[in-house]
Amino acid sequence: MPRRTRPRRGSLQFYPRKRAKRVVPRFKSWPSVSEVKPIGFYGYKAGMTHAILVDARPKTPTSGQEVFKPLTIIETPPLYVYGIRAYKYDPNRGRVTATEVWAEKLPKYFDRRVTAPEKGHGDVSKIENMLDDLIDIRLLVATQPWKIPALGKKTPDLGEIAIGGSSVEEKFNAAKEVLGGEIRVKDIFEPGEQIDVKAVTKGKGFQGVVKRFGVFEFGHKKEKTKRGVGALGPFFGGKVFWEVPRPGQMGFHTRTEYNKIVVIVGENGEPEITPKGGFLHYGEVKNDYIAVIGSVPGPAKRIVGLRKAIRPNKHPFQFSQVKYISLESKQGV
Repeated sequence: MPRRTRPRRGSLQFYPRKRAKRVVPRFKSWPSVSEVKPIGFYGYKAGMTHAILVDARPKTPTSGQEVFKPLTIIETPPLYVYGIRAYKYDPNRGRVTATEVWAEKLPKYFDRRVTAPEKGHGDVSKIENMLDDLIDIRLLVATQPWKIPALGKKTPDLGEIAIGGSSVEEKFNAAKEVLGGEIRVKDIFEPGEQIDVKAVTKGKGFQGVVKRFGVFEFGHKKEKTKRGVGALGPFFGGKVFWEVPRPGQMGFHTRTEYNKIVVIVGENGEPEITPKGGFLHYGEVKNDYIAVIGSVPGPAKRIVGLRKAIRPNKHPFQFSQVKYISLESKQGV
């Protein structure tokens, strides 16, 4: 009988496999967009359904035919812009915060998350006076979870969103217009474009090597451990290499998935996208929502960061029509 071989056990792509430091995802890099408007958003994962789309790619075997696609629904109530953050360049530290300006009226329940400064609300002149020394302008936004009955949550989640444009002055003027107001997902994304999603995956706690890395279990005649690795390394050396599968934290890791195709950007989720009986472990979608092809990291109710694609596919999936969206109950799935 030939010797049984297989690829190594477990991907080494993500190390160390530690718990995420924060549930709210943040993007460290943003794409270059010429249009002067915000290029990111935050929402909460509701669940999954499926749709029948008409393939619009001209050179595929299914061109012009109906294809089945799974969809993830993300509820996206308007974000409140509570501040503007200005960045400057430091020779020793790189990009650093120059200053911030907060809106005069802060969102509800904001004090549950952070203590607001006593002075400096709404005074954008200090940013305007240093525009020549700045390299970037970004928006400070707060989610409004109290608008989602399914969450049962009032404390807002805070994040930072970049603004498209070629100059700092353009970005500042755009940020000044929305300071103290709301931005909606329909003003940022549109059906057919590619976006990146970032979220914290489902947590599975402390697990052994069989579940964590897919190591084979030993047979029943094995005298010692059965759900473990055969050897931890060479006899001489005095250490265990990091590539050896070991027990530890599984899940609750921050992950980014690239180039998700937006199918729907809707405004009324209850009649349009909510299945009978609501989404499992979530309920009904009451606000704006966005539907993307494929899965999204994390369980239901997990906050998800959305961003315009930073490295889009040259030949993405294209559709000309949404023929059908399943609104059947997910309770028996």
